[in-house]
Amino acid sequence: MPTQEYRDKELTCGDCQKAFVWTASEQLFYADRGFKNEPRRCRDCKSKKFAPTGRERVSTEAVCSQCGKATTVPFAPKPGRSIFCETCFKERRQIGGSYRTR
Repeated sequence: MPTQEYRDKELTCGDCQKAFVWTASEQLFYADRGFKNEPRRCRDCKSKKFAPTGRERVSTEAVCSQCGKATTVPFAPKPGRSIFCETCFKERRQIGGSYRTR
């Protein structure tokens, strides 16, 4: 099987329209992972696109509906929904339990 020789290649960013270099080592990385398409964005635009949204995570203190232990959950609970501590949540997930209060 012939080996392909990679050379740096200049591409144009689809977002900012600036030229950027797709290096030979990046091309080899893409080939090793089976990627077929060339990158469409420069590093700056790619970083902006995939950066966190800036929203803060919500942490709410609650009481577990199953064991009564105080816990913190990463969301704002809705009325009528059960809240479980990490232990009870994992336990219920293993047995396929329902999370709604009836």
